Amino acid sequence: MAEVSEVLMSVLSTVRVPRPGDRVHKDECAFSFASPESEGGLYVCMNSFLGFGGQFVERHHARTGQRAYLHITRTRKAQKEDDNSSGSGDPPKKKPTRLAIGIEGGFDVEQEQYEEDVKVVLFPDRQEVTSEDLATMPDVVRERVSLSMAGLLAADSVSHALQVQQWDGEVRQESKHAAELKQLDNGVKIPPSGWRCEVCDLQENLWMNLTDGKVLCGRRYFDGSGGNNHALQHFQQTGYPLAVKLGTITPDGADVYSYDEDDMVLDSKLAEHLSHFGIDMMTMEKTERTMTELEIAVNQRVGEWEVIQESGATLRPLWGPGLTGMKNLGNSCYLNSVMQVLFTIPDFQEKYVSSFEKIVDEAPSDPTQDFKTQVAKLGYGVLSGEYSKPTPDPGDDPSASSEPRGDQVGIAPRMFKALVGRGHPEFSTNRQQDAQEFLLHFINMVERNCRSGANPSEAFRFLVEERIVCQQSQKAKYTQRVDYIVQLPVPMDQATNTDELQEAERLREEAEASGNPPPAAPRARIPFSVCLDALSEPETLTDFWSSAVQGKTTATKTTRFASFPDYLVIQIKKFTFGLDWVPKKLDVSIDVPDTLDLSALRGTGQQPGEELLPEVAPPPLMTPDVEVKGILGSRGNEEDDSLYSPLLSPVLDDSTVSQLCEMGFPMEACRKAVYYTGNTGIDAAMNWVMGHMDDPDFSAPFVLPGCSSAPGSTPTESASEEHLATIVSMGFSRDQASRALRATSNVLERAVDWIFSHLDDLESMEVSEGGRSEGGSEASRDPPPGPRVRDGPGKYELFAFISHMGTSTMCGHYVCHIKKDQQWVIFNDQKVCASEKPPKDLGYLYFYRRVAE
Repeated sequence: MAEVSEVLMSVLSTVRVPRPGDRVHKDECAFSFASPESEGGLYVCMNSFLGFGGQFVERHHARTGQRAYLHITRTRKAQKEDDNSSGSGDPPKKKPTRLAIGIEGGFDVEQEQYEEDVKVVLFPDRQEVTSEDLATMPDVVRERVSLSMAGLLAADSVSHALQVQQWDGEVRQESKHAAELKQLDNGVKIPPSGWRCEVCDLQENLWMNLTDGKVLCGRRYFDGSGGNNHALQHFQQTGYPLAVKLGTITPDGADVYSYDEDDMVLDSKLAEHLSHFGIDMMTMEKTERTMTELEIAVNQRVGEWEVIQESGATLRPLWGPGLTGMKNLGNSCYLNSVMQVLFTIPDFQEKYVSSFEKIVDEAPSDPTQDFKTQVAKLGYGVLSGEYSKPTPDPGDDPSASSEPRGDQVGIAPRMFKALVGRGHPEFSTNRQQDAQEFLLHFINMVERNCRSGANPSEAFRFLVEERIVCQQSQKAKYTQRVDYIVQLPVPMDQATNTDELQEAERLREEAEASGNPPPAAPRARIPFSVCLDALSEPETLTDFWSSAVQGKTTATKTTRFASFPDYLVIQIKKFTFGLDWVPKKLDVSIDVPDTLDLSALRGTGQQPGEELLPEVAPPPLMTPDVEVKGILGSRGNEEDDSLYSPLLSPVLDDSTVSQLCEMGFPMEACRKAVYYTGNTGIDAAMNWVMGHMDDPDFSAPFVLPGCSSAPGSTPTESASEEHLATIVSMGFSRDQASRALRATSNVLERAVDWIFSHLDDLESMEVSEGGRSEGGSEASRDPPPGPRVRDGPGKYELFAFISHMGTSTMCGHYVCHIKKDQQWVIFNDQKVCASEKPPKDLGYLYFYRRVAE
């Protein structure tokens, strides 16, 4: 022991005591998913506080020279079977009554108990020091090491801080208006039933303003259906902030919305406020389900959930490489499903998993914050098979043989989720998210982190060709843009079971009128070919400004593939907005094919004899109130390569802009709509919006034609180095990237679209392989390299799909099905099983790979 004491004394200067703000990783290895519960436990460096599994701790010691590590091992205690537990990994038998996790009445989470063993291990000889051993050592050693051990054990680990322990989806804040709400003595009394909107006679989604008792309908959504926005308009006209949803009032409360605070709120004086208009809360009965009840119902719903999860069948668990489950960290199933699919693609395997050892060797001092390291760690964890083992049952006799359970030990991607979500307003939270939005977010991160070397996101990248034909001049305009996902619309009016749907709606109305529960609604059946036709059919653009006729006319727009990617992602646009802007999902069944031939959708470019529209911007909107601050010469200036740069402040019809904003469209898009329709009114502006919703710069800052910056802003002086590097990584020169960013106010997304739509202009620029301008004759100049896209035949086969269960992206659950060795496999978080009936007709995201001819 004296020898060990001497070793501790020699390394004492490297032993630190955690301070507030230190990141302590005592639950997870930086390079693997080893934990204190894993075989061999976890070693925590007593200097950097990084955790390492047994296979990586030696490597860290050799690289850094650190010798003292706190070795933590945990063994799970045997637990008594809870009467409320199903014992099969299924949802608890006790029905939840709150939209919550980990609190009374909410959804249960597993609480495991462990026995913990802690000691200090000194490398390279792995000498062990227990707390009892420390008691016999010199005071200076005992105190320092004991303080470090106690500090590490007491500190909250990073993963613990990120893990969901308790969540309550029903918590609402008291409205700031509730206590002193003014109510008008106008004699209004509200009957207990038979309500109608006072403006449009709508009988559903009705809200009573708590200041004047006006009963008005909720908001309309983007396609003009739903409510008629009268409750919101009333607030905008009067400023009366609070409204209660009629039909949700009970003795326990009601749904109260604050327009001023833009959120559902609490009103502690609700009974008093309702009584003012003759409503007695104690006698009211609920006639509509609250939003919370709707979300709880969807989390207990059978139909779709059971079909997608294949709950009706006894599924055979699978184990081994590429068959590793991922723990749900609290609404992280969207991430689990997307990453399971991505790591079946060779590009991602080769980038991150094949070179795993090299990535670990080259990792920075804090690998927990390195994108490449954490993606490689996740990929290796998913594919290696090291964590594809049955979950041990503490109640079983280890010597007894039994059938393995479906749940796996699996991996918990806490570090990965924290890293990819850092700084993002949605993915940094523990709320449910849209899997499609996360896929694009992750692809964007891969693009930023693969500016040199192989870029696996190129497997998805393709070019879209848009052809606009002026119907008056018959001249055409071609533009190209990069995309990663094909979004297919769902034409509900072309369902093959329309009669069945109409009959079900009739029965629902009858049941509602008689106060009976509505019957189960049938699912609309939509042919996949109809969705594909809706994507490819020409779109009519009204109020199109034609540079050929120098005025507004009608045009048609067709969208085609300019290239076909190696891997094609198709999103079924199931999500829309319901009443009061609550996102909802279309309940549809689509016969998605196993093989797909999109060859007929390849763009052909300019046709022989076809004339192109002149490249002239529409004239700026001029009114007597416009102050012309200055017009530059036709040669432009050094910071702007446009033909002219009028710095104008156009006068826009504020009322039209406001009306569009109230419908939920982005402010900048509304300003563009009013500008490009010349202040001609809401109808023209709405038509413009509907015709440009899919434009890549739809919600980008409004920039006057011919200007390189938005009205009221100064021209961009220098391009962002990060944005420059991103565009250069796509195959363009630095000069081309700079020009695109200057022309689009340094907005990366708009710059990428700009550069693809100005390829002809860029041919005149001098480019070299390194992106620097070089001298030379005109004849020696090569055309710009253009974007790096892979092209080939447009024939594909389905190999994976992600399904969503629930009524909106705000709630519900995701699972994925992946075809492995001609066998469909379902990945449902930690459960990995052979699929018996893959519900291909209910998917949300479909993944196809090119079929080699």
